[in-house]
Amino acid sequence: MSALFLVVILFIGLAMGVPVAISLGLASISTLLLFADQSLLSLAQRFFHTTQIYPLLAVPFFILAATFMTTGGVAKRMIDFANALVGHFRGGLAMAALLACAFFSAVSGSAPATVVAVGSVMIGGMIRSGYSERFAAGVICNAGTLGILIPPSIVMVIYGAVTETSIGNLFLAGMLPGAILTIAMMITIAVIARRQDLPRQPRMSLKETIHAGWEAFWGLILLVIILGGIYLGIFTPTEAAAVSAVYAFIVAVFVYKDIKLKDVPQVLTESAKITAMLMFIIANAYLFAFVLTTEQIPQIASEWIVGLGLPPWGFLIVVNILLLVFGNFMEPTSVVLILTPIIFPIATQMGIDPIHLGVIMVLNMQIGLVTPPVGLNLFVTASVAKMPMEDVIRAAIPWLMVLLSVLIIITYVPIVSLIVPSLLGVL
Repeated sequence: MSALFLVVILFIGLAMGVPVAISLGLASISTLLLFADQSLLSLAQRFFHTTQIYPLLAVPFFILAATFMTTGGVAKRMIDFANALVGHFRGGLAMAALLACAFFSAVSGSAPATVVAVGSVMIGGMIRSGYSERFAAGVICNAGTLGILIPPSIVMVIYGAVTETSIGNLFLAGMLPGAILTIAMMITIAVIARRQDLPRQPRMSLKETIHAGWEAFWGLILLVIILGGIYLGIFTPTEAAAVSAVYAFIVAVFVYKDIKLKDVPQVLTESAKITAMLMFIIANAYLFAFVLTTEQIPQIASEWIVGLGLPPWGFLIVVNILLLVFGNFMEPTSVVLILTPIIFPIATQMGIDPIHLGVIMVLNMQIGLVTPPVGLNLFVTASVAKMPMEDVIRAAIPWLMVLLSVLIIITYVPIVSLIVPSLLGVL
């Protein structure tokens, strides 16, 4: 009864347009008051306990690093480098946009930030070069989802904090799936380009390509610093986030000089706003998870699903469907925080690797970013491209086949997620 009440209150709040964080908090408090023996004091203590979870300290630092990189000209340099590499192919400008999204994902960890940074330059550029408005928007909208798969990923940080799984291993596990998805989308663009006879860009000389690579180097090296520092034992993943924020500040202000010192307070304020919003959602989601655990809902769900006799592959089908449905109505962070306490214990009981499960969840959240009615990338792309939402949805939907195909591969071929951590001897 308590489980049903908790879920009903949550979805009533969401259906009425109440913000996710408030809906989670109201559902948790009302359930606790009516069905549990816990006091409100315990709920308040649990709320503030969130601020003491050490891995979550990485979240504000990665957000700050992404804000410095987005505000500065890092994206423009990455776009120039991507264009130098693949622009001369048929459909090369679209390929360059995709590659630039992959590059920028490796320094931002945010899908919306990737869409804004790359889309604000490339959508207009593609349209002026002869691409249709719908095609340009579809490429950027879907390529932007790489921001939560290619490390450093904020969604992975949150999953790691909730499940106490190594965030460093999750970052490594996302690299190969991210590369596979990038290649799959690149191949799709090549096929469409041949059929529609899309234009090529002039081939750049080797000197121009090297120059473009050097200009983008200081931004691209951030991923190497983060992962290299973690696995050389120089710093922890949380400390890596702090290092990335300091590095992004130095690169944006002193190396590229895109941001003046007088503008730094504005960047700090912007990142603080995003952090406060996200951490409020996280804190309320932890309350929700606390009530779930208090009422033994994960244990009941686990016993019920295990009692169905589903094999692991059947359970993963159920997980994917559940995540895809939730992803249509909620943003990735909320879905991970709400469903992980239920899914994770069952998955571990069935022998599914926590790292593999984390990558599956992130891929599902990518798809949720481009599906209506609450796909965040749809709204951001509509704003950047100045297109009606209906047109952006029509532009994004055809790419779902690519995302779903890669999801199936990642789900049922675990080695794709686990091979990089295994080769590096961390699994």
